[in-house]
Amino acid sequence: MKIIDKETIESILKYDKLIEALREIFQSSFTMPVRHHHFYQNAEGIENTLILMPSWTDNYIGIKQVVVAPENHRKNLPAIHALYTLLDAVTGKPLAQMDAAGLTSRRTACTSALAASYLARDDSKILLIVGGGKVAQHLVQAHSAVRAYDQILIWTRSESKGGDLVLNLQQAGFRNVVYADKLEEAVRRADVISCATLSHEPLINGEWIKAGTHLDLIGSHTPKTREVDDSAILKSSIFVDSRAGALHETGELAIPIATGVLDPASIKGDIKELCCGEIMGRSSSDEITLFKSAGLAIEDLAAALLVYRNVGEEMTSV
Repeated sequence: MKIIDKETIESILKYDKLIEALREIFQSSFTMPVRHHHFYQNAEGIENTLILMPSWTDNYIGIKQVVVAPENHRKNLPAIHALYTLLDAVTGKPLAQMDAAGLTSRRTACTSALAASYLARDDSKILLIVGGGKVAQHLVQAHSAVRAYDQILIWTRSESKGGDLVLNLQQAGFRNVVYADKLEEAVRRADVISCATLSHEPLINGEWIKAGTHLDLIGSHTPKTREVDDSAILKSSIFVDSRAGALHETGELAIPIATGVLDPASIKGDIKELCCGEIMGRSSSDEITLFKSAGLAIEDLAAALLVYRNVGEEMTSV
C-alpha cells in the first residue's frame, strides 16, 4: 500500500487535470452513500465529530475519514484532520493512503470551477474571491483554468490576510490579482463571485448582484450558516453539487427552504446532470446563476485516483 504525503499530492493535482478528472467521474457510473456523522466525547469532555465519506466505482473504493476537533486551536493544531484510503473494489486490497487536507481543498475549488464552466458567461472578465482560507487559496487557479479573467479581486475580513494572499498569488504569476477593500463595490463589478468563508450571517446582498453574474458558494457548510441573503436566492437559477447534501446540510438553502422563501422543486439541477448534458446550464446572458457546493465523496475519489495513477514508483510502500 502506498503512503502518499501532502507534498506529493499537491505536485500531482494540477488544476486543469483535476477539473477534467472530476468531469469524467461525474459522467461515469458510481455509488455514493450519504456521509456518516458520528459525534463523540473526547477525554477532555469536548464533543468532536467523526465524518466518514465513502464512494465507489466498479474498480475502486474510496473512504475519507475526517475528525473535526473544534478546540484544537488551543493546542495550535488545525481543527480538521483527515485521511483518505483507496482500495481495489474487486479484491478489497488497500492500494493507498494519503493526506486528505490538500486533496479536499483542491477538489473543492476545482468542482466550483467545473460548475462555472457550464454556468458562468463565456465573456466573464472580473472574478471576485470572498474569503482567505485554505480553499480560497486555490480558487483563483481553479477558476482561471476555465475562464480568462482580466482582473481578479480578493476580499477578506482581515485586510492583512487578504494582502498576504494577493502577494502570494502575484508571486505565483497572477499579476491581475488585486485586493478589494469594499465588498459591495467589488460585488457590483464582478461577473463571477466565489465565496469560501465561515460566515454565520449573509455577506452578500442580492441587490448588489448585477444581471448575468454567476455565484459560487462554498462556505456555509452547516444548517445555520450562510453567505448570501434571501434576495440573492430569489433572483438566482440554483444548481447544486447534490440535492441530498446541499438542500439539507447547508444553511444557504436549508434556511430559505424552512422559511418558505425557496421551493426545493425549483432547483434546476446538479453537477452530474450538468456534466452529462441532461440539463441546460446558463440559458441567457442576463440570467443570474448560483452553484451551491456541500462537498461530495465522489470528488475525493476522482482526486485520489488522479494522484494514485500518477504517483511515482519511488513512493513508500508498506
